[in-house]
Amino acid sequence: MGYLFMGIAFGFLLQSKGFGVAWAGFMSVTIFAGAMQFVTVTLLTQPFNPLSVFVLTLMVNARHIFYGLSMTEKYRGTGKAKPYLIFGMTDETFALLSSTALPEGVTRKGFYFSVTLLNHIYWITGSVTGALLGAKLLFDTHGIEFVMTALFTAIVVEQLRSKVNRIPCLVGLAASAACLLVFGPERFLLPAMAAIVAVLTLARRPLERGIPEGEAPESENAEERLPE
Repeated sequence: MGYLFMGIAFGFLLQSKGFGVAWAGFMSVTIFAGAMQFVTVTLLTQPFNPLSVFVLTLMVNARHIFYGLSMTEKYRGTGKAKPYLIFGMTDETFALLSSTALPEGVTRKGFYFSVTLLNHIYWITGSVTGALLGAKLLFDTHGIEFVMTALFTAIVVEQLRSKVNRIPCLVGLAASAACLLVFGPERFLLPAMAAIVAVLTLARRPLERGIPEGEAPESENAEERLPE
């Protein structure tokens, strides 16, 4: 539901800048990066500066470096699906794959691929729907980007409510707040992510010992214990 609503918001915004349904579908299929797609709408309305676009894209999506590092073991052995899993690594997909226990009766590869593909489809569907509705409904779209903040907040609240070990989430909140105070709202993201990775890496063993038996993340060979 979060992807559908966020995609619809993107489609509305894109349509309000004069870009049609085809643009919404094409961008959602090839870019598939919620935050960057919102930024791209603005870039499309300005003179093209390749260097500026490259630096801005790197800054906006640099957090995916940390996502990728933390998913290295989980994605090991996924074969031909691995390139698509890497391409489809978004904030919400990462949140799901890193916190959801592997269901019984499915392989790790099948589960990861299905979640990633479904999220991609939800995003495309929402974007195209928003663009179609935006062509018919006229209203002020100022502030519509806040749907992303609302979605991330909902994910954090859900993790705080459901996670057995809440320490990683609390570390993330504390590191983000500290870096926000030190570096300011424009530059705090990368230092915050680096601090989170460093703290959780150093405290990995104690944190894993704090998870009750049966709640620990699946092992590398989880798919070997389950039927195809």
